Amino acid sequence: MFSMSCRRKDPLPSLILAGALALAANGAWASPIAPGFNSTTFPANDDGSTGLITPGFNLDFFGNTYSQFYINNNGNITFDSSMTTYTPFGLTTDTATPIIAPFFADVDTSNGGSPVTYGSGSYGGRSAFGVNWVNVSGFGLTSSLRDNFQLILVDRSDIGAGDFDIRFNYGSMQWDTGSASGGKSAHVGYSNGSGDPGTFYELPGSGISGAFLDGGPDQLISATNDNTPGQILFEVRGGAVTPPRTVPEPATLALIGLGLAGLGWARRRRP
Repeated sequence: MFSMSCRRKDPLPSLILAGALALAANGAWASPIAPGFNSTTFPANDDGSTGLITPGFNLDFFGNTYSQFYINNNGNITFDSSMTTYTPFGLTTDTATPIIAPFFADVDTSNGGSPVTYGSGSYGGRSAFGVNWVNVSGFGLTSSLRDNFQLILVDRSDIGAGDFDIRFNYGSMQWDTGSASGGKSAHVGYSNGSGDPGTFYELPGSGISGAFLDGGPDQLISATNDNTPGQILFEVRGGAVTPPRTVPEPATLALIGLGLAGLGWARRRRP
């Protein structure tokens, strides 16, 4: 069972989306999207939500323990209620709904591409639950533009009751706003819905046109705080999300790569 928004989207002229596919095309980054987590297919839809989903372990998210959540087609999960909102909004103070959003934007799987899939599995030898937005299109956009991202929740009850990891994984990202969103671009992060300091976080580039796309200044395909390009980790311990480690800018990663390459060249030249 899933719910769908009954609001009619007024078509707007197609938006020009920033983002070159150079890195993806030349294979500079390997996608960290994990295989599996696809035992259930969310039927193709626009603005739909699943019923309550049970991941198989408890999630202590800022002092509230959840055993279920809703998967929303538009790139996020919510805990208190489903959410059919398709125009992305800020996660810092603009929401009263606890939310985890690997890429909150107007995903339309009825517009070509592939439907969302989800299911239980394992990650790093631990129980996990994942949601795949792989090869998905946006509302009113040419079907040749596709995004690839994944949310994995990893059970860390070995550390403490309700502890878990949040992993955002990204492949090629080619669009960041649907044609009915008034040019408002995707937001990435989480919030417990209270707006209190320390209970929310947005990735730099949220709400900025083209920032997250391949070739953009904050391109997700290479962003990382976990040593793997395209992978972002948040550790939830004792109900609180640990302060996110710095996510290097793509330019910084490129300089690091050049430095390592130069070091290797220099070593090869030594007698």
